[in-house]
Amino acid sequence: MFRRKLSALEYHNSGVFDCKDEVEFRNLIVWLEDQKVRHYKIEERGNLRNVHNNEWPKHFEKYLTDVNCPFKAQERQENVDWLLGLAVRLEYSDNVDKYKNCTADSVRNDATKGTDPLINLDVNNPDFKAGVMALANLLQIQRHDDYLVMLKAIRILVQERLSPEAIAKANRSKEGLTVSLEKHFLGFDTGDATLNEAARVLRLLHIEELRDLQTKINEAIVAVQSIIADPKTDHRLGKVGR
Repeated sequence: MFRRKLSALEYHNSGVFDCKDEVEFRNLIVWLEDQKVRHYKIEERGNLRNVHNNEWPKHFEKYLTDVNCPFKAQERQENVDWLLGLAVRLEYSDNVDKYKNCTADSVRNDATKGTDPLINLDVNNPDFKAGVMALANLLQIQRHDDYLVMLKAIRILVQERLSPEAIAKANRSKEGLTVSLEKHFLGFDTGDATLNEAARVLRLLHIEELRDLQTKINEAIVAVQSIIADPKTDHRLGKVGR
């Protein structure tokens, strides 16, 4: 009963979504808030995103109150239908120029083209799940309940770190620079010139490792934000993003 609205919102699991499945239900609520409704600021969505928390129903009930949903938390189908309707209205208000000249034929044509090849994947296929899990383990990517989210993370990693351009850049960076140890103050004296020089080398290597760690942290933050955050202009608040 939700397929048309889910498809209109380009939800990846629109064809087989089961409202009675607790995991699918919670993941949909999180997806709607992250991608379409965006009532909370990004930093305020933690409780709702923690779908494995025993307190999640309480946080969901508060969320329904905050978005002025007229139904009780126990009325699951009504809640899903109302939130989908809200998401569709917000999607339209954010993209009025895009949708105002749409016709039924153009919508059908766009749907058959499939702008994102991931949308047409059968995410419940055991072979698909096994393949994604194997790639995630190989690339050391954090496991997620939503296999499509993991696949998107894999795609981002491959594009940013394993493309020919990225590999060429990494190889160039390995060439390094000549460093004069005498210009770097050690801060203490071991009493032995050789030990002092070795200590300077270790300190420089440690600094390089810290910089590399910071770079990886920044890359991880960007990768996560590109999956879960989709800032758009919010005309109701008169500003961009939330």
